[in-house]
Amino acid sequence: MKTLNIHYQAKAIWLLLLFVSFIFSIPVKAQDTAHIRNVVLVHGAFVDGSGWQPVYEILIKKGYKVSVTQHTLTTFEEDVAAVKRIIDQQDSPCILVGHSYGGAIITVAGNDPKVAGLVYIAAHAPDDGESEANNGKLNPSAYKSLTKGKDGWDYIDPKFFAADFSADLPASKADFMANSQTPTADSVFHAIIHNPAWKTKPSWYMVAKSDRIINPDLERMYAKRAKSQVIEIEGASHSVYISHAKEVAQLIIAAAKGTIQNK
Repeated sequence: MKTLNIHYQAKAIWLLLLFVSFIFSIPVKAQDTAHIRNVVLVHGAFVDGSGWQPVYEILIKKGYKVSVTQHTLTTFEEDVAAVKRIIDQQDSPCILVGHSYGGAIITVAGNDPKVAGLVYIAAHAPDDGESEANNGKLNPSAYKSLTKGKDGWDYIDPKFFAADFSADLPASKADFMANSQTPTADSVFHAIIHNPAWKTKPSWYMVAKSDRIINPDLERMYAKRAKSQVIEIEGASHSVYISHAKEVAQLIIAAAKGTIQNK
């Protein structure tokens, strides 16, 4: 009889511990559910989505679902539509990230209800009625390598690509980017922005302090105007999304967590 009582006591203790464990697991699961796990990465002009690979790999290892857009750089409207198609595929709210010209794209595409927050990486963030081309005249860039073709398509002179676009990347990587670049329709830089999403969505901004494609002071203006949470990266070129992938990923994660706090 004594042995039987000990058996029932042990079973009761086991059930109690199981119940307590279940109770304490509930808040953790709720927190994981609330945490935004979807990220959409949007590339800029003259490049494609493959440059996001280092950031992609960091984020997926941390459990994020990451999508990389591949828009054609033909017209602004088509590029926005291409990004919105990827946003539509998301099964829950997402963080939308744009580099360079990709910032103008997310400024419009970010109005989608599935977008919870915006992250600008050395990117344009025009206001209503503005274009990135006109904004660039307010704070001129340092580069001199932009070549405008007679057919309306622009590219960066490969001889100067490394110095202007990717000065902090290994020479072999910068050389490959220079010779595999995607010509971009000049018209996309003159697209007039309407209803910028950063006016209603929380935003984060990374300033590349040695950027020669977008003047760092213009980047700071964008960030201040959007009331973005800002970090600045010393010595970073326009290719900061590649050269400082770890810091970029950290900023995106901060946005994923910060959007919850801003709700």
